[in-house]
Amino acid sequence: MIDLGISKIALIGAIALIVIGPDKLPRVARTIGALLGKARRYVADVKDEVSRTMDLEELKKMRDTVESAARDVETSVQTTASDLESSWGEATSSLTSDSSTSYVPSMTVFPEYKHPGKKWRVKQGAMPQWYKSRSGVRTKALSGAARVARYRPKPSAHA
Repeated sequence: MIDLGISKIALIGAIALIVIGPDKLPRVARTIGALLGKARRYVADVKDEVSRTMDLEELKKMRDTVESAARDVETSVQTTASDLESSWGEATSSLTSDSSTSYVPSMTVFPEYKHPGKKWRVKQGAMPQWYKSRSGVRTKALSGAARVARYRPKPSAHA
C-alpha cells in the first residue's frame, strides 16, 4: 500500500486547499471519504467471498473423504455379512443332516401380532358436543372462585 505519513498528508491537504478552494474543500473531502469507504467495503466483500469459496472447497473435499470412508465400511460390512451367512449355512446344514445323532431344540413359533383395532384417542361412548350444548350439560370445569363469581346473586336495586 501507499505509505502516507503526517507530513505527506499535510502537503496534500495544503495543495488541495490551494487548488480546490476553502469553500468546496469540505464537500470534496466528504465525497473522497465516501468513495474510499465504498472501496474498502468492496475489497472486504471480495475477501469474504474468496474465503467462503475456499471453505466450500474444503467442505467438499471433506465430504468426499467421508463418503469414500463410508463406502469402504459398507463394503467391508457386506463382505463380513456374506462370510457370516455362508459359515452359518454350513453350520446349520451339518446340524440338519446329522439330526439323528445330535439334538437341535425346536424353535418356538410365536403368533403374529394383531393390532386390537382400538382408537385410544377417541372415546367411543362420548356424547356429541351439539347434544351437550342443547341439553345443558356442563362441558368445562369451573374453579371455586369462578363459580362464586358466576352464581353470586346480583345486588338488588332498592337496597
